Formats: sequence, structure tokens, C-alpha cells
Amino acid sequence: MLGSQLLKALPTAIRRRTAEPFLEAAELPRREEPVRYLDVGRAAGLNTVNVWGGIHHKEYLLEAKGSGIAFFDYDNDGWIDIYLTNGTRLGVTWPAGKAPTTHLYKNNRDGTFTDVTRHAGLGRTGWQTGVCVGDYDNDGWDDIFLTFYGHNVLFHNNGDGTFTDVTQRAGLYQDEIRWGTGCTWLDYDRDGFLDLFVANYIAAELSRIPKAGESSFCRWKGIPVACGPLGLPAGINILYHNNGDGTFTDVSEKSGILKPGSRYSISATSYDFDNDGWPDIYVAVDSEASLLFHNKHDGTFEDIALSAGVAYSEDGEVQAGMGLGVADYDGDGWLDIYKGNFSDDNPDLYHNNGDGTFSDVAFDAGLGGNTEYVRWGCGFADFDNDGWPDIIQVNGHVYPEIESYHLDQTFKEPRLVYRNLGNGRFLDVSAEMGPGIRERFSSRGCAFGDYDNDGDVDAVVNNMNDYPSLLRNDGGNKNNWIKLKLIGTKCNRTAIGTRVRVGVGKHVQMDEVHSGTSVMSQSDLRLHFGLGQAPRVDFIQVRWPTTQQVETFTNLKPDQILTIREGHGIIKKAKPGT
Repeated sequence: MLGSQLLKALPTAIRRRTAEPFLEAAELPRREEPVRYLDVGRAAGLNTVNVWGGIHHKEYLLEAKGSGIAFFDYDNDGWIDIYLTNGTRLGVTWPAGKAPTTHLYKNNRDGTFTDVTRHAGLGRTGWQTGVCVGDYDNDGWDDIFLTFYGHNVLFHNNGDGTFTDVTQRAGLYQDEIRWGTGCTWLDYDRDGFLDLFVANYIAAELSRIPKAGESSFCRWKGIPVACGPLGLPAGINILYHNNGDGTFTDVSEKSGILKPGSRYSISATSYDFDNDGWPDIYVAVDSEASLLFHNKHDGTFEDIALSAGVAYSEDGEVQAGMGLGVADYDGDGWLDIYKGNFSDDNPDLYHNNGDGTFSDVAFDAGLGGNTEYVRWGCGFADFDNDGWPDIIQVNGHVYPEIESYHLDQTFKEPRLVYRNLGNGRFLDVSAEMGPGIRERFSSRGCAFGDYDNDGDVDAVVNNMNDYPSLLRNDGGNKNNWIKLKLIGTKCNRTAIGTRVRVGVGKHVQMDEVHSGTSVMSQSDLRLHFGLGQAPRVDFIQVRWPTTQQVETFTNLKPDQILTIREGHGIIKKAKPGT
């Protein structure tokens, strides 16, 4: 990320790039209505400022990194709530009761939120970086795992609106100071219990890190800035196996996760990238090769990022990977990867070739512009419900000092929206997406979900040293949609890893229930599919991860939220706004 060096990987030809063209777009009838995003965060009651290091100067890299954010339904009322990470400031002694803390906001179901942090017991002070959500003990209530610079925390959801810190009881506490970043829940051995992958960034305490400008790794375009990550020791990633009794065992070495060595890892997510029925893990890495851990079905993983073509850029160069989005953006039945990188570089759009390799098609897809931005939270979200997943990205530089140097970049940056044209290409429509996209912040975490249950995809954004943004989608629900809440019985209760295919005519969409993605963040666990103006859903096919059993539902009405329980079919149908 910060002053990353460029290294060469294997020649492009060895990466087996496919010569196959993109699929022809399957047409869905749709209404061409304008969609706008409006920031309603303060009006909705999100009145907590994200405190993260110095405002005008960052002495250490920790102050520049920032943190994630989460949408999740902690009380199972069918309305997603918001969890806000938070940090602190170096050298500040806070008055009693005034230190910044993490916050939980309950959805009031009327477009507003209430701060329930004190009752929930989730308020913590410190550098709280990442968040991922999953029901690790299968009691029907989603729990929350939090990464920190310091010591990570697992909060058990008690089912009564409160949480209990069970980190030590669960075997997840480590005496060593770590810089945790992204995390993801997954059931890598398909035993019905969620395991936990934790990414770590730098293995150094602040006392061992040079201050801004003190070494060759502490300058950017000639400006003295916070040092790193190059020149600093990288962290190691960790895989914890769920023992099924509320405890975990560190299987990082046994599983092969440690074999690639240390990395400056930032975001992690798990999907079945090769369609073999087993969850893999992708990790966006800063200033080094990114990682793709292929699940070998025997409790072990192998890093295949280099041979698969997702370790480096199209030109074989190291990049500063940060945010991640995953979707089958072209409807060919294989999951693709979008990765955001640092400024003066383009993002990656790794198209899944279906043969174990990917091709970086960012330029061919129209995503090669806007290189001046530092890309953080991002994801695929069908903002106009036309049946093709679009890309939404939030940005923000890491050096506030650049404001006084009059460069071609600024600390606060606008958001970006790329519309999926349905033919393998995207169009930058940011300028027409409303003030919520045009406004400038130095943003970090971003989560996607339908917080007002009106049938379109909203977003919540963590802005460094500012109030969070709640980006309400106005107009996306002019087209039809279907939303699915999945509940496992034989598989994990959160149904993470469950794959869903939704068919309308010749157009078939695919997604998986997933944990993590964006940047160190957690989006709504419900799956959302735009349908254009289709009057019905021809089929919904659900493949449950533990048994690989498939359930199919046909001839369904659009514009409703369906709850599907494994082995019991559709157990609830909800209309918009309910």
C-alpha cells in the first residue's frame, strides 16, 4: 500500500488466460429509472464520530489504516442493525466515560436507529479494526468476532439483546500483541460448525516502528509520511477449527495456512471459487502477493494464487490490495473477484475462467480509470435491480499531510459506482448517483444491505474522523427483486457457504451466503437478487454446504423477503417494509 515496490510474477502466458469472449447478455425487461444515494446517517441517528488517530498528521501507519463496519440482524427481528468499529488517539488521556468506543445501533424499523451499546455490552475502547458475523455455536443467534490492534474479541450473542465476551473460554485469546485486520467465518471441513480465518497485518508493536519520515519507507512522493508496511515485519494469518463445543483450535500450521509465510494481509473472504462444493479463501494483501487458499477437502489448503492468476496485477506486479468484492458478474456460473488497490494503480477484476485460473480484465471491462483514488470498502451490489451486480466503492487517502502539498490527490475522496452493462463491461455512473456518492470523505469500511427492507441495496460507510454515512438507495426498487434469508439445520445455522441460483427466463444469477468482504467489514447475510420487470421468479435453487443437498422452489412472486430453512422449505414470506 504505502510506497509498494513492483515485482514481476510469472509471464502472462503461463497464467493460461482464456481467449473465450464474455457471454452475451441475457435480457431482463427493466424500467430505466434514475437511482440516487442520499446520506441519511445523521438523520437516522448515527451520531458517533469514528475516532482514528491524528486528524491532520499520522505519525504511525496504525493511524492511517482505519477500520470496518457491519450490517447484521443481531436480534433476529428481520431488520439489519449496524455495528460501528472505532479507534482512539495516541498520547491522549480520555476523561472518565469520554473515551471513544465501538457502538451497536438497533434498527427501529422506521428508518432510524437507537444506540444500544451500553445494554448490549459491546462498547470497547481501542484500535478495533475488523468485524465478521456468524453463529459459531449454532444456537440460532449470530455472534460477532472483532479484530483489534492488540487482542481480538469474540462476543457471544445471548439472544436477549446482550453479548458476552467469550474469547478466553473459546480458546481464541493470545498473549501476543497482533494487528488483526479482516476475518471470515467458514465451514472449511463441512462438519456443520463455523471455523474462523483471521488476517493479520504487521507483526510489530508501535515502539518498534519508526516515526513518519525516519526511513526510506517513510516517504511518499517526497513527503514525510507514516512508515510502512515495507520495511516492517509482516503478520501471519490464522485458521481456527471449531471443535463443536464452543471452543476453537489453532490449525494454521496443520492446515497449510502458514506455508506461504507472513503477509501484509488486509481483507479476507471465503467462497467456493472452483465449484467443487468446498469453501476456498481469498486474501487481499498489501504490497505483496495476494493469497488464494484452495480447499483440498482433507482439512488442508494450498495457496494457488500465483498459478490461478490472482496474486498480482495483469502485468505481474505487486499491488496494494485492500478491499474485496465477489460475484458472478457476467452470469457464466463462476464467481469472480474485484480487488481495490492503492492510488496510481487500477483495481483488479479477476474473471473466473472456470478452469482453475482467472484473467485480470479490469481494463477490458472499463474499470481502468480513476487511478487517483485509494480504494477501501467495495462490493458488488445490484443498485438498480436489473439483475446484473454493479460495483460500489468508497475511497480515501491515508496521508492527511498531502492537503498542504497541492498534489493531484486529496485526503478526502468521492465514492465510485460502476454500472454493470450485462455484456462484461461496466460504466462509471458516479456523477449521476446523487450527493451520497459525490460527497468527499476519507472512507474505510463499507457494508451493503437493505436496512429499510424496501427492496433495494443501501450501504453504510465508516469515515475516518467523521460521522458514518448511511447511503439510502432511492429508486432502485422501481425494478423487481427477491431477498433470501437462509437458515441451516444440518449445516451451520447462519448458512454460510450456501449457494443459491435464481432463474428468470434465460438469465440465471448466483451468490453464496458469505462472511467478510469489502474491507474488514460485514454485509447483510441475506442474499439479494434484482429481477428487472420480470413478473415472477422461475426458480430458486439452494445448495446447502454440509450435505450438498439441493432444494428447488419454482414460480415465485417477486418483491418479497423469503425465509428458507434447510429441509423445511420456505417458512416465511414478508412484503417490503415488514
